Amino acid sequence: MLFDWAAQPFFTIVTTFVFGPYFVAHVAADPVSGQAMWGYAAAAAGLVIAIMSPILGSVADAAGARKPWLLAFAALKLPALVALWWAEPGSAAMWPLLCFSVATIAAEFSIVFNDSMMPRLFTAERMGRISNLAWGLGYLGGMLALICVLGFLAGSPETGLTLLGIEPLFGLDPAQHEGARIAGPLAAVWYAVFLLPLLLFTPDAAPKKPIGQAVTAGLLDLAATLRELRQRRGLLRFLVARMIYQDGLTALLLLGGTFAAAMFGWQTIEIGLYGIILNVTAIIGNLAAGPLDDRAGSKTVVMLALAILIVAALGIVSTGTDFAAFGLVALSPADAGGLYGTAAEKLFIVFGLLIGIAFGPVQASSRAYLARSVEPHEAGRYFGLYALAGRATSFLAPFLVATVTALSGSTRLGMAMILIFFTVGIALLATTPYPASRKLAGVR
Repeated sequence: MLFDWAAQPFFTIVTTFVFGPYFVAHVAADPVSGQAMWGYAAAAAGLVIAIMSPILGSVADAAGARKPWLLAFAALKLPALVALWWAEPGSAAMWPLLCFSVATIAAEFSIVFNDSMMPRLFTAERMGRISNLAWGLGYLGGMLALICVLGFLAGSPETGLTLLGIEPLFGLDPAQHEGARIAGPLAAVWYAVFLLPLLLFTPDAAPKKPIGQAVTAGLLDLAATLRELRQRRGLLRFLVARMIYQDGLTALLLLGGTFAAAMFGWQTIEIGLYGIILNVTAIIGNLAAGPLDDRAGSKTVVMLALAILIVAALGIVSTGTDFAAFGLVALSPADAGGLYGTAAEKLFIVFGLLIGIAFGPVQASSRAYLARSVEPHEAGRYFGLYALAGRATSFLAPFLVATVTALSGSTRLGMAMILIFFTVGIALLATTPYPASRKLAGVR
């Protein structure tokens, strides 16, 4: 469970709420091209993850042990995160984008190997509660890392003070946005420290084959698994549905902060506080979803969460600075002062609360859905396919959002593309059996 705690700050303070919006607003030439570049970098990383995750998952099943792989990916992730410190305002965009892509690839590969340990560590009856609790623990870690940035490290360029009204620690210069640039190194240190409990205390599978033989055996097992999916139609349908709705979720989490930065001119403090609000509601959502998952099943939780996400995404894209509901409702553009001073910003926060409640359970219960549908000895390759299902088209939603944004000049129109993925995904999942595989039929 502490793996989620260790891993989440990267997604919270680098991808979504601190470094990503900083890159869009201050490294890129303008917010529209910045959102497009950030989306393309995520799309490139997603393509690599989609291709390699099933292969690595199958190799992991053949090799047995997972921890050596986690160490190897940490060796890629940590230097890439530290290098983000040198992404100064107005500097060349290529290198921070490359480092972000490498860190994303390493982070997602690590998740494949961590998640594939679940069926061996505890019973199917407990998977929903534990998966949601672990996911909530991850959001708590991400929120605390975000509070560290906003309260102690990131000063406002206007006042020079952090959200707590103090000068940034370590002499970080608000004018150079060093409080945002420190997000990468902070995420690296956090991951390095809190990965240690898993490496030291969580039991690992016994080594089976040396790496050379494991690669050969893993490729053969992957080919057999792909053929087997033709008979396991429910599992195939689940993976396809998850592929589609996860793509929309990835784009929403990746680009939501940059969207707010472009529309409202939010800076690090406004976006970061929004992230704290989302993380608080996400923790509540996961705590509520865990018992519901164990009682009603993972499918019920995922369907309910997707419905909430559709409502929230529709609300966000239908709201402008002076209107809501696609112009049917007029909003006052007057700024009352302070944080989130306009009516549109307050409405955006309300929709953000809905996203926060739903985006944790949809991921944690999807993980439990698969864990209940496969056997421990095949978990690596199926969680590899699960990562593929989350990434095979993961370049598509950010690519579509980025392209529509670039062509239309409208960030709202670009973000509207996310609704397509949620709608198709929930429609497919509605016709998917639970559990997805007949091998474990009857297991809630």
